[in-house]
Amino acid sequence: MYPALLERIHALRSATPPANRLEVLLPLIDYIQAKVDANAPVRLNFICTHNSRRSQFSQIWAQTAADYFGVPVVCLSGGVEVTAFNERAVASTERSGFKVEHGSGPNPVYVVRHSPDGEGVRAFSKVFDDPANAGGPFAAVMTCAHADKHCPFIPDAEVRLAVRYNDPKAFDEMPEEAARYDERSDQIASEMLHVFSQITFPS
Repeated sequence: MYPALLERIHALRSATPPANRLEVLLPLIDYIQAKVDANAPVRLNFICTHNSRRSQFSQIWAQTAADYFGVPVVCLSGGVEVTAFNERAVASTERSGFKVEHGSGPNPVYVVRHSPDGEGVRAFSKVFDDPANAGGPFAAVMTCAHADKHCPFIPDAEVRLAVRYNDPKAFDEMPEEAARYDERSDQIASEMLHVFSQITFPS
């Protein structure tokens, strides 16, 4: 992985999520562990209304954490409306140490890489059942209350897990904007690193 990103990961791993968040993360850990124990594919679809901030952070950091710990997982993201991967979240991702290839157009496709030889995450706003997310059943990980409320049924979701985060959008155009985006990214990173650090493999 890129040195700056590894440095970020090592710093984030030194802090354990608070007890109330550990309870929130436990069903996700249990789901992944059960799949690993059964030697079954693990697919996680992080869902938020616009697939522009929290769900993008979650997909990127979950895939990175899974790769860091050697857990075979496919991480996806989606929403209920198509907008764009917010440029502030993109900038925060770059500040964390990822290398980002920028696309163009109203809904650019970014390629986010954690290492020089990595395939990278194709990050763009899409609905949760976009063809890019096809491939079989998944855990629907709901990262915001609005999407959780307005998606009563999610096709191909074999389990639905609420792992919600506050939206950094609340700080757009404010002096602390960048710091708040980085704070949310770091929280999601720390929690995804904790999740995958708990996964064990059959001996």
